[in-house]
Parts: sequence; C-alpha cells; structure tokens
Amino acid sequence: MSPAHRAQGERGAGTILMAGLGMAMLLLIAATLLLIQASVAASRASTAADLSALAAADAARGLKDGDPCEVAAATAVRHQVQLVDCIRTGPQGYIVEVHTSLESVPVLPAATGRARAGPPSG
Repeated sequence: MSPAHRAQGERGAGTILMAGLGMAMLLLIAATLLLIQASVAASRASTAADLSALAAADAARGLKDGDPCEVAAATAVRHQVQLVDCIRTGPQGYIVEVHTSLESVPVLPAATGRARAGPPSG
C-alpha cells in the first residue's frame, strides 16, 4: 500500500479523536461540578444543623423564648434546610440533638447534617 493511499484511509481520524477527547473532558467537568454541589450541600446541611442545635439549646435553657424543637425548626427553615429530627436529652433536657436534610441535585442523595448542643458537662 502506497503512503498516499494510506493517508487517504486515515483522513478524519484526528477529528474523531478530538471529539472523543472533548466528550471525555465534558464528562469530567460534569462529574466535578456534581462533586462540588454535593460538598456545598453537605456543608450547608451541617452548618444549619449546628446553628439549629445551638438555638434550640438556648431555648431549652430559657435564654430564648419558645419550644426548643420549634426554635430549631425555624432556624433550619431560615437556612433553607429541613429539620428531620430534634431530641432533647440530659438531666434537665438542656442538651438538644438535631438532624437536618437538604435536597440539592435530583441525581444526588439528600445531604444531611447532625449536631448536638447544650451546656458543658460538669
């Protein structure tokens, strides 16, 4: 087979190769964006759980008006997450544990957060 004939048979191979590399890069970028969105959602759910637990613990100790779990739910709503669970424990019920959930992207599971707050044990 002559070199001229071989070159004719390979015509357009670079285009196919570059299209394949372009698609691979797009998939890598999409996967990276999904990972970043999952990380942001997990951070938001965790932060909202921390703040909700602190607000609820303040309400349990009487430093803030209202039922501790209602205060936790209101705080979670302000941070655009859902309060899944609120449990009061401890001798006087001053320790509050909350669980939050945040739906971010439909292809990813819900991000969750857990936090516990109350006076120091002593």
